[in-house]
Amino acid sequence: MREIQAFTMAATPHIHFGVGKRAALPALLASFGKKVLLITGGKSFDDSPLCQALWEILNAQLDIQHERVTGEPSAMMVDDWVQKHRDFCPDVVLAIGGGSAVDAAKAVAGLLPSGDSVMDYLEGVGKGKTFAGETTPLIAMPTTAGTGGETSKNAVLSLIGDAGYKKSFRHERLVAQHIILDPELTLSCSKATTAACGMDAFTQLLESYVSSKANPMTDALAWSGLQKVSASLLTAYDDGKNIQARADMLYASSLSGLTLANAGLGSVHGLASPLGAFYPIAHGVVCGTLLLEATRINITAMTQREPEHIALAKYADVGRLLVADDTLRQAEALAALLQSLEYWQSHLNMPKLADYGIKRADFEKIIANISGGSMATNPISLQESEIIELLQRRL
Repeated sequence: MREIQAFTMAATPHIHFGVGKRAALPALLASFGKKVLLITGGKSFDDSPLCQALWEILNAQLDIQHERVTGEPSAMMVDDWVQKHRDFCPDVVLAIGGGSAVDAAKAVAGLLPSGDSVMDYLEGVGKGKTFAGETTPLIAMPTTAGTGGETSKNAVLSLIGDAGYKKSFRHERLVAQHIILDPELTLSCSKATTAACGMDAFTQLLESYVSSKANPMTDALAWSGLQKVSASLLTAYDDGKNIQARADMLYASSLSGLTLANAGLGSVHGLASPLGAFYPIAHGVVCGTLLLEATRINITAMTQREPEHIALAKYADVGRLLVADDTLRQAEALAALLQSLEYWQSHLNMPKLADYGIKRADFEKIIANISGGSMATNPISLQESEIIELLQRRL
């Protein structure tokens, strides 16, 4: 029996999971006080009849100020909102929406007590100051099943364009104190959103499962999430009103936030940072369009250079899961994994990189700005020629 290696695991928040759990929100908010800063997505909150019904209840009981995130949250947006609402001094910040709303709310809640600029702390482009950790309480209620941002300590902020970046404000105190996971709130997601978010969650689970920093606890969580995605992603896409499939995907998404925060990610997320910074491509789309080729290249590289690598056996386990056949030998299971991912990529209509204006001439800049943190936990160190091949296959 293999010895369990030492590891650390960040504390998890109080999670309220289940159909109808949104009904607990008014009492949870009131337990912190009357003044609420609500941060929602640009469309998910307004387009959801359930969210609008909840808004009427909350607005009648509490003193609420409301901000909407349109597109990717930026450092300027966060700083503006912190200064705008400091005098209001909310008792609690509430995030209702997708990953962008949750990330913005995490950053705002973290900075309201001090009034500091997020650029003091933003990794790679900020001033490198150490965050003191004093935050306004945060409650998160996601309306999409993808980023798992509600359970992670990262608030990802972007500046999109030629001089763009996609970086994290990161601290364990940024995690929400309460998370409400009500699958009914995801019923209004479009097919495109379901596909992109679902592939985001699956990519995070798979990359953390084979990560060089994976441990028995993150493996257990990732495997549970992978089982749910295997059973329900395509059903949620094909039949968006299937509440069981929606529940499975919301559960898996939230687990993916825990596993990425504690085990790290891989080459897809290493490339997602510059791609999302320089081009108007949603994070989930990056995951959905790159995962097959990234997985293929990882498997080929390990087979050639490190054939006994534990991640090969883990990839094979996922292949057996996706085709529901435990009898497959490793080579057969690896082939089944790639075939399944190819089918998902096609079925979910994942676009090509060229659809967003990306060209072969852009590869040098993309590779030069890869996220070193995510690449550091890829199961094998990839050569530049392999990264170029990965991008070229999805051009």
